[in-house]
Amino acid sequence: MENKNRSKKIKQKLLNKYRLVVLNEDTFEERFTFKLNRLNVFVFSIISALLLITVTTIFIAFTPLREYIPGYSSVSLKKKATQLAYKTDSLQQVIEINEQYYSSIKKVLTGDVATVDFNKDSIIEAAEMDISELVFIPSKEDSLLREQVLLEDKYNPLITNSEINFVLFPPVKGTISEGFNTKDKHYAVDVVTSKNAPVKATADGTVIFSEWTAQTGYVIIIEHTNNLISVYKHNSVLTKEQGALVKAGEVIAAAGNTGELSTGPHLHFELWSDGYPIDPTNFIDFE
Repeated sequence: MENKNRSKKIKQKLLNKYRLVVLNEDTFEERFTFKLNRLNVFVFSIISALLLITVTTIFIAFTPLREYIPGYSSVSLKKKATQLAYKTDSLQQVIEINEQYYSSIKKVLTGDVATVDFNKDSIIEAAEMDISELVFIPSKEDSLLREQVLLEDKYNPLITNSEINFVLFPPVKGTISEGFNTKDKHYAVDVVTSKNAPVKATADGTVIFSEWTAQTGYVIIIEHTNNLISVYKHNSVLTKEQGALVKAGEVIAAAGNTGELSTGPHLHFELWSDGYPIDPTNFIDFE
């Protein structure tokens, strides 16, 4: 009985009707009148709250207003982050390629060329041949060509293809004490010159290495067009830094006697084409 009485009282309280009247304060004229009960007020409050939550959620999810709420990132910031991620990945690939390139350059500096595969180059095959066993019977055309080549100046351009002429400038003037020799793995020419004589770039290019090494002293390496690289070792001073652009004949160092492998003032000069050594005297006159 008590429970029934309680439920009836609660039901009466919820359904009891009330009147909300809006009056003019000066004239006490009745403006608006609303008939309400507690149940209507409760239901209206719940619906209003749900509607407010729904509208707020829509504004946050589908409008740019969410950018002003702490914790939400802007669309432009996400785009920049994505672009930076792509750039970082590209830079990592470039760094890996450069590291491989510089590792091959270090092998040239240290003289560790044994790991390079030269079997594809006819130079090694020609060096291993026994010349005494070969019989040369030159033709008439070959003899004429030989005479023509002997009369040509050694300053003739190095022709890499039918469209490109590449002129090499002598880095120093002097006497060659040790020439290019594939049997002894001396892929360079040693040019005896006076100490602190200016060492010049053999062609236009970019300095890709300019540092001190224990065995070969001050070394500078220049990368030229047509996949050509020139190496200058045992210098006393370097006047160009890595990344510098140089012109043919521009002073890049001073000849010296630095490094454990040097026995006197001279320039150890190397030429590499497409990763293989070539004889500089075929294209440059050092005397």
